[in-house]
Amino acid sequence: MANLKALRIRIDSVKSTQKITSAMKLVSASKLRRAQIRAEAARPYAERMQRMLATLAASAAGNPSAPPLLVGNGRDATHLIIAVTADRGLAGAFNTNVGRAARTLAQRLEAEGKKVKIAAIGRKGRDFLRRDHGDRIIFDVSYAGRKQIEFADAEAIAARVIALMQEGAFDVCTLVYNRFVSVISQVATEARLIPAPVAEAPAAAAAGVPAVYEFEPEEEALLAHLLPQNLAVQIYKALIESAAGEQGARMTAMDNATRNAGDMIKRLTLVYNRSRQANITRELIEIISGAEAV
Repeated sequence: MANLKALRIRIDSVKSTQKITSAMKLVSASKLRRAQIRAEAARPYAERMQRMLATLAASAAGNPSAPPLLVGNGRDATHLIIAVTADRGLAGAFNTNVGRAARTLAQRLEAEGKKVKIAAIGRKGRDFLRRDHGDRIIFDVSYAGRKQIEFADAEAIAARVIALMQEGAFDVCTLVYNRFVSVISQVATEARLIPAPVAEAPAAAAAGVPAVYEFEPEEEALLAHLLPQNLAVQIYKALIESAAGEQGARMTAMDNATRNAGDMIKRLTLVYNRSRQANITRELIEIISGAEAV
């Protein structure tokens, strides 16, 4: 039989862990609502801007004077993968899913003969990708200790990406992050940033009436401001989607951990009671046997 003292210590330890996981679940639940509101509020603007630039990319295809942020530089040799994860763990497979998606993308590109570079946003993604692709990580960013990610953070990342492109460090840029769907569902998503994805021809364009944009002020001046802005917006959308998904994943993981701890406490308590009953029965038998021997 298991030692009763060891069982008591184990039960107390599991109870303490259960209190911690339950508290973490409540904290994540309170943070989730705010993060979800921010993520859902940012989607319409980011998606509409992306659709507009996709239409512009389709109309500018083949134009040698088109901005590189819109149509790329004409090459496809070097790819930059921006992997967005969390700085903290205890969120189930949340960080692992993005790490695996980024690793799979990198391996697929390298199998095609492309050169891969990685930018890791979040400590967990950096640590995951460092195991197999450490020499490909050109920079990483961590927001550990920050209560909330701001748009200025996304602008700083976008500025760094633009500087790398101007230096000729990469040709194509792809963003990999967890898109928030619900508390129990976060989908690892790939989104190409540079060049902008080309929109499929809508029904009007297919009928010979393509979309027409009028620029005010001039097209060059507007795109010079709009394209870096869009890059920051898409990165910001990924950051806050990831933040919402992290809280949802952590809340689910901590709820499962709390339930599992409760089940373990029940099993250990049953073993403890059986062991205690067996000890009492053995002591009674020894007392009765001793009395009969006298």
